[in-house]
Amino acid sequence: MTVNVKVPTLGESVTEATVATWFKQPGDSVAADEMLCELETDKVTVEVPSPGAGVLGAIQAEEGAEVSVGAVLAMLEAGSGKAQPAPAPAANPSSGVNAPPVPRGPVSRPATPPSDVKAAAESAAPSVGTPVHAPMPSAAKLMEERGVAPDAMAGS
Repeated sequence: MTVNVKVPTLGESVTEATVATWFKQPGDSVAADEMLCELETDKVTVEVPSPGAGVLGAIQAEEGAEVSVGAVLAMLEAGSGKAQPAPAPAANPSSGVNAPPVPRGPVSRPATPPSDVKAAAESAAPSVGTPVHAPMPSAAKLMEERGVAPDAMAGS
């Protein structure tokens, strides 16, 4: 079955375009929605997708030809031959971005921390009533208004 590949609607008040580039040649297998050609106007550049899978037949409008909206660009022999799936676009990470890390399995950790780490953690723990840092300005103002000393406050 032959399907006509037509010029799509190009936008408001745009009625003509120029065939800029053909991505496929007559006899090439195409997949559904694979880009066949590119059309240019003074306002927009449009890629024309294949209306179905098949083999590209005769090209009716060569590169550089002026075409109107709805004009036939090419013929597509739908379902003929083996249509190749459209190639997936290559993933190009933006510059400066590293690939995500690949999980390598569970991470082994010691069951109990070494004694020097445990001792350092215990010595750094504040005792109750000892301020670790100066109170925030709003808390300091409230403690001053109520007559409460910072070292008398226990943290939560």
